[in-house]
Amino acid sequence: MNWESIYRRKVTDVAGALSVIESGNRIYIGGGSGVPIGLTEGLTARAPDLRDVELVHILTFAEAPYVAPEFAESFRVNALFIGSNVRQAVHDGRADFTPVFLSEIPGMFRNGIMPIDVALVSVSPPDEHGFCCFGVEVGTTKPAAESARIIIAEVNRQMPRTLGDSFIHVSRLHHIVEVDRPIPEAPQGGASEVHLKIGEHIAGMIPDGATLQMGIGSIPDAVLHHLGSHKDLGIHTELFSDGVIDLVNQGIITCSRKTFHPGKIISGFLFGSKELYEFVDNNPLIEMHPTDYVNDPFNIAQNDKMVAINSAVEVDLTGQVCADSIGSRIYSGVGGQVDFIRGAARSKGGLPIIAFPATAKGGQLSRIVPTLKDGAGVVTTRNDVHYIVTEFGVASLYGKTVRQRTKELINIAHPKFRDELTQAAKNLGYM
Repeated sequence: MNWESIYRRKVTDVAGALSVIESGNRIYIGGGSGVPIGLTEGLTARAPDLRDVELVHILTFAEAPYVAPEFAESFRVNALFIGSNVRQAVHDGRADFTPVFLSEIPGMFRNGIMPIDVALVSVSPPDEHGFCCFGVEVGTTKPAAESARIIIAEVNRQMPRTLGDSFIHVSRLHHIVEVDRPIPEAPQGGASEVHLKIGEHIAGMIPDGATLQMGIGSIPDAVLHHLGSHKDLGIHTELFSDGVIDLVNQGIITCSRKTFHPGKIISGFLFGSKELYEFVDNNPLIEMHPTDYVNDPFNIAQNDKMVAINSAVEVDLTGQVCADSIGSRIYSGVGGQVDFIRGAARSKGGLPIIAFPATAKGGQLSRIVPTLKDGAGVVTTRNDVHYIVTEFGVASLYGKTVRQRTKELINIAHPKFRDELTQAAKNLGYM
């Protein structure tokens, strides 16, 4: 039987596809912009028939109707990275959070630590050989699908076809629902003067021929803004957004001097605007891979001059980085920060960077603090930290004593907090 016949036999409607889901199942929902919106809406409609269904996903850029309080007996979200659409449910105790490095999520599915009963995914239409593409979210979705007992796929005519380790044959899919809807777009970060100053400091550290980990948000956009005079930059990152398009078109991002996958932008997932989705469609420059490959620190380290740029909620005077919580209130997740900080640290000429504005709450609070808040999570340890960047400069911490680190960090804190930090450091015996 040819693949077209196999495909046609599996096409059904949303209700028919979801009829296989039972109470007590663990269901993976495609992440990022790869959310199968029709399937999640249909699953929510089945709430009266279901109990104790666990919904596992990473950050998603779509509505999460299943997390509403009235569905608490039917569904419980287990977030591997907390997005704004499920944050309140986590804080209210109606949803769960599992701390995990992004690089290790595929292994949890594959090794049976978190076995998946049903994977709800969004893919492109099949090519001439019968292969569908996971498109904008390969990182954790492809491993989840390959590990699931049942795969229910939305085949979306608007899903871009990205290259790399990003395909699944129609014979692997159990139920198919055909749709034609726009891919969810993610808001783009607007760079303020503070962010632009941080970006200027970081850009000044980046050598020509470097390979960058660039996420989404104001600081990555600000860094990209200042790279106009650089040459032959590369990208190896868990995700990227619209900011890279102009630098590719200007010939600044060429990937020609990369020492791992030369000539290719390597990523696990992406989210941005429709322009980004059109840019990556069938683009030989782009390769998408699962996150146990992209975020493997040993693979990251194979890129010479690897520059990892990550952010923080707060950093204490010894260099401990809290990036996933505000005190004991968990806000987001670990993501790929530690994967890339450690990978860049082991890269020849690598630069592991933590960057953030020096203050929060409109300048009322310093993000550089004597000690982390009670209950704050240490995402990147003081032993892993190399460079901390704020709008006031760059602190080089690696190989420095606590006394030296304290002085470096106070120098890049907002000036109005420096005396207070100095006195606190003395009280703690750091100076």
